[in-house]
Amino acid sequence: MSMRLSFELTDRDLKYFRRALKQSRAAVRDADETDIIDAIRDVLADIRRNEPLPDFVASRLPQLDLMIQMRLDDEWRLPTTAREQLLATFVYFGDPEDILPDDIPVIGYLDDVIILELASRELVHVLDAYDDYCKYRDEFDSEHGSEVDPAIRRDRLDRRRQQLHQRMKRRTQSDRRRTLW
Repeated sequence: MSMRLSFELTDRDLKYFRRALKQSRAAVRDADETDIIDAIRDVLADIRRNEPLPDFVASRLPQLDLMIQMRLDDEWRLPTTAREQLLATFVYFGDPEDILPDDIPVIGYLDDVIILELASRELVHVLDAYDDYCKYRDEFDSEHGSEVDPAIRRDRLDRRRQQLHQRMKRRTQSDRRRTLW
Protein backbone atom coordinates (compact mmCIF):
# COMPACT_ATOMS: atom_id res chain seq x y z
CA MET A 1 0.00 0.00 0.00
CA SER A 2 1.46 3.36 -0.99
CA MET A 3 0.76 6.64 0.68
CA ARG A 4 0.80 10.01 -1.00
CA LEU A 5 2.28 12.78 1.06
CA SER A 6 2.53 16.22 -0.42
CA PHE A 7 3.49 19.59 0.86
CA GLU A 8 3.79 23.02 -0.61
CA LEU A 9 6.92 25.11 -0.45
CA THR A 10 6.04 28.74 0.09
CA ASP A 11 7.94 31.59 -1.51
CA ARG A 12 9.76 31.97 1.80
CA ASP A 13 10.74 28.27 1.73
CA LEU A 14 11.96 28.56 -1.85
CA LYS A 15 13.94 31.66 -0.93
CA TYR A 16 15.66 29.61 1.77
CA PHE A 17 16.62 26.88 -0.73
CA ARG A 18 17.68 29.43 -3.34
CA ARG A 19 19.95 31.02 -0.75
CA ALA A 20 21.53 27.61 -0.07
CA LEU A 21 22.03 27.14 -3.81
CA LYS A 22 23.51 30.64 -4.08
CA GLN A 23 26.04 29.74 -1.38
CA SER A 24 26.97 26.66 -3.41
CA ARG A 25 27.39 28.89 -6.47
CA ALA A 26 29.83 31.08 -4.56
CA ALA A 27 31.88 27.97 -3.74
CA VAL A 28 31.79 26.88 -7.39
CA ARG A 29 33.42 30.00 -8.78
CA ASP A 30 36.82 29.00 -7.39
CA ALA A 31 36.42 25.22 -7.49
CA ASP A 32 37.89 22.90 -10.08
CA GLU A 33 35.06 21.63 -12.30
CA THR A 34 36.69 18.25 -12.79
CA ASP A 35 36.81 17.72 -9.03
CA ILE A 36 33.14 18.67 -8.71
CA ILE A 37 32.11 16.26 -11.49
CA ASP A 38 34.21 13.45 -10.00
CA ALA A 39 32.71 14.10 -6.56
CA ILE A 40 29.10 14.07 -7.78
CA ARG A 41 29.74 10.85 -9.71
CA ASP A 42 31.18 9.28 -6.53
CA VAL A 43 28.14 10.43 -4.54
CA LEU A 44 25.79 8.98 -7.14
CA ALA A 45 27.65 5.67 -7.07
CA ASP A 46 27.39 5.60 -3.26
CA ILE A 47 23.69 6.42 -3.38
CA ARG A 48 23.03 3.68 -5.91
CA ARG A 49 24.95 1.15 -3.83
CA ASN A 50 22.51 1.81 -1.00
CA GLU A 51 19.50 0.75 -3.04
CA PRO A 52 16.64 0.29 -2.60
CA LEU A 53 16.27 4.03 -2.43
CA PRO A 54 13.15 5.94 -1.56
CA ASP A 55 11.27 6.50 -4.81
CA PHE A 56 11.33 10.26 -4.39
CA VAL A 57 15.13 10.03 -4.65
CA ALA A 58 15.44 7.23 -7.21
CA SER A 59 13.01 8.91 -9.62
CA ARG A 60 15.18 12.03 -9.77
CA LEU A 61 18.58 10.43 -10.26
CA PRO A 62 18.15 10.17 -14.06
CA GLN A 63 17.64 13.95 -14.09
CA LEU A 64 20.93 14.38 -12.26
CA ASP A 65 22.62 11.99 -14.69
CA LEU A 66 21.28 14.07 -17.59
CA MET A 67 22.61 17.26 -16.02
CA ILE A 68 26.06 15.69 -15.65
CA GLN A 69 25.96 14.46 -19.25
CA MET A 70 24.94 17.92 -20.44
CA ARG A 71 27.77 19.57 -18.53
CA LEU A 72 30.33 17.15 -19.99
CA ASP A 73 29.09 17.35 -23.58
CA ASP A 74 31.80 19.40 -25.32
CA GLU A 75 29.74 19.80 -28.48
CA TRP A 76 26.88 21.43 -26.56
CA ARG A 77 29.00 24.23 -25.06
CA LEU A 78 26.81 25.03 -22.11
CA PRO A 79 26.51 28.78 -21.44
CA THR A 80 28.42 30.04 -18.40
CA THR A 81 25.37 30.92 -16.27
CA ALA A 82 23.79 27.51 -16.78
CA ARG A 83 27.14 25.81 -16.17
CA GLU A 84 27.49 27.61 -12.83
CA GLN A 85 23.93 26.64 -11.87
CA LEU A 86 24.66 23.00 -12.64
CA LEU A 87 27.93 22.98 -10.76
CA ALA A 88 26.28 24.64 -7.74
CA THR A 89 23.59 21.96 -7.81
CA PHE A 90 26.28 19.27 -7.94
CA VAL A 91 28.16 20.86 -5.03
CA TYR A 92 25.00 21.03 -2.93
CA PHE A 93 23.86 17.53 -3.83
CA GLY A 94 27.31 16.14 -3.11
CA ASP A 95 27.58 17.74 0.33
CA PRO A 96 26.64 15.09 2.92
CA GLU A 97 26.27 17.72 5.66
CA ASP A 98 23.84 20.08 3.97
CA ILE A 99 20.51 21.21 5.44
CA LEU A 100 19.49 17.61 6.15
CA PRO A 101 22.49 15.31 6.62
CA ASP A 102 22.37 12.59 3.98
CA ASP A 103 22.89 9.75 6.46
CA ILE A 104 19.45 10.28 8.05
CA PRO A 105 17.44 7.27 6.83
CA VAL A 106 14.67 7.97 4.31
CA ILE A 107 14.66 11.78 4.56
CA GLY A 108 18.37 12.58 4.33
CA TYR A 109 18.12 13.34 0.63
CA LEU A 110 14.89 15.32 0.81
CA ASP A 111 16.64 18.70 0.71
CA ASP A 112 18.90 17.48 -2.11
CA VAL A 113 15.84 16.45 -4.12
CA ILE A 114 14.26 19.86 -3.51
CA ILE A 115 17.43 21.58 -4.74
CA LEU A 116 17.53 19.27 -7.77
CA GLU A 117 13.88 20.03 -8.53
CA LEU A 118 14.50 23.76 -8.12
CA ALA A 119 17.51 23.62 -10.46
CA SER A 120 15.53 21.57 -13.01
CA ARG A 121 12.80 24.19 -13.04
CA GLU A 122 15.26 27.04 -13.39
CA LEU A 123 17.06 25.21 -16.19
CA VAL A 124 13.97 23.83 -17.92
CA HIS A 125 14.68 25.66 -21.19
CA VAL A 126 18.34 24.62 -21.11
CA LEU A 127 17.39 20.98 -20.53
CA ASP A 128 14.74 21.09 -23.30
CA ALA A 129 17.21 22.64 -25.74
CA TYR A 130 19.86 20.08 -24.86
CA ASP A 131 17.37 17.28 -25.45
CA ASP A 132 16.54 18.76 -28.88
CA TYR A 133 20.25 19.10 -29.64
CA CYS A 134 20.94 15.46 -28.77
CA LYS A 135 18.05 14.31 -30.96
CA TYR A 136 19.28 16.45 -33.84
CA ARG A 137 22.84 15.17 -33.45
CA ASP A 138 21.71 11.53 -33.23
CA GLU A 139 19.50 11.91 -36.32
CA PHE A 140 22.28 13.64 -38.23
CA ASP A 141 24.82 10.96 -37.31
CA SER A 142 22.46 8.09 -38.14
CA GLU A 143 21.44 9.69 -41.43
CA HIS A 144 24.96 10.57 -42.58
CA GLY A 145 27.07 8.01 -40.76
CA SER A 146 30.81 8.36 -40.55
CA GLU A 147 31.07 9.23 -44.23
CA VAL A 148 30.16 12.91 -43.78
CA ASP A 149 32.96 15.45 -43.81
CA PRO A 150 33.75 16.35 -40.14
CA ALA A 151 33.76 20.06 -41.05
CA ILE A 152 30.21 19.79 -42.42
CA ARG A 153 29.06 17.89 -39.33
CA ARG A 154 30.66 20.47 -37.03
CA ASP A 155 29.09 23.33 -39.02
CA ARG A 156 25.60 21.83 -38.92
CA LEU A 157 25.84 21.04 -35.21
CA ASP A 158 27.21 24.51 -34.47
CA ARG A 159 24.34 26.12 -36.35
CA ARG A 160 21.74 24.02 -34.54
CA ARG A 161 23.38 24.66 -31.17
CA GLN A 162 23.37 28.42 -31.78
CA GLN A 163 19.67 28.31 -32.69
CA LEU A 164 18.89 26.36 -29.53
CA HIS A 165 20.99 28.68 -27.34
CA GLN A 166 19.04 31.64 -28.72
CA ARG A 167 15.76 29.83 -28.04
CA MET A 168 16.86 29.10 -24.45
CA LYS A 169 17.74 32.74 -23.93
CA ARG A 170 14.43 34.01 -25.35
CA ARG A 171 12.34 31.60 -23.32
CA THR A 172 14.24 32.28 -20.11
CA GLN A 173 13.86 36.04 -20.59
CA SER A 174 10.17 35.60 -21.34
CA ASP A 175 9.71 33.60 -18.13
CA ARG A 176 11.50 36.27 -16.11
CA ARG A 177 9.33 39.02 -17.58
CA ARG A 178 6.21 37.02 -16.79
CA THR A 179 7.39 36.45 -13.23
CA LEU A 180 7.96 40.17 -12.74
CA TRP A 181 4.42 40.96 -13.79
